[in-house]
Amino acid sequence: MTIRLAASQPFARGGNRLCYVHPEDNSLCIKVRRPDFTLADRRRKKGFPKNLKPLSSFDDNLEEAKVMSALQRRFGELVFRHVSHCFGFVDTDMGRGLVSELIRDGNGAISQTLKKVIWDEAFNRECRRAVTELCQFWAANLVPSRHLLLHNIVVQRDSEGAIKRLVVIDGLGSAALLPMGLLPRSLQRKKIEKKIAVMHGRIETLLGQRKQARFPGYHGLLMHDGVSSQ
Repeated sequence: MTIRLAASQPFARGGNRLCYVHPEDNSLCIKVRRPDFTLADRRRKKGFPKNLKPLSSFDDNLEEAKVMSALQRRFGELVFRHVSHCFGFVDTDMGRGLVSELIRDGNGAISQTLKKVIWDEAFNRECRRAVTELCQFWAANLVPSRHLLLHNIVVQRDSEGAIKRLVVIDGLGSAALLPMGLLPRSLQRKKIEKKIAVMHGRIETLLGQRKQARFPGYHGLLMHDGVSSQ
């Protein structure tokens, strides 16, 4: 069965993918490639020697499915305290889509990104505590990831509006040729400490941008909340 998405509005747009609420289960989302930016376009933008790689290596959905499978084998259910679940592929009228857990708040709305929350509320004590908890989890379990970008982390709130947890929804796995899990634990720890430090630097940069009139870029903004409009 082909799931129809093209007539619906995505709730988020990334550099390479669009994210839709699953029309048959609103606890799930479907990620599909952006029709205006093909795999061939992505490859052309890369320099030598990356532009010699096969097209499949530029497919974010394939990469994410592979990474999530590896994380579940390595960590089991533990990793899903702060990482969204992945449920495999479906056919859609926009091509093959990857089905993932859609993180929602206690009131049913799609959870906002950490970037948007800090932009709206600054880096208050509650948000700081949640970030510290995520960083401690990342360092204690040596979770492999690329840079922890603020728009790839969502802030899940309970029904009272309090922050329940932070969830990383993208940017997982290792970009290096040698997977991080094969490195000595001391080196893994140093790499993660560096990523955490870079994330805090990004938070400070965003705080400095709050005096601007407009939100910086479109990454991290929801196009709808999944409740009041679809």
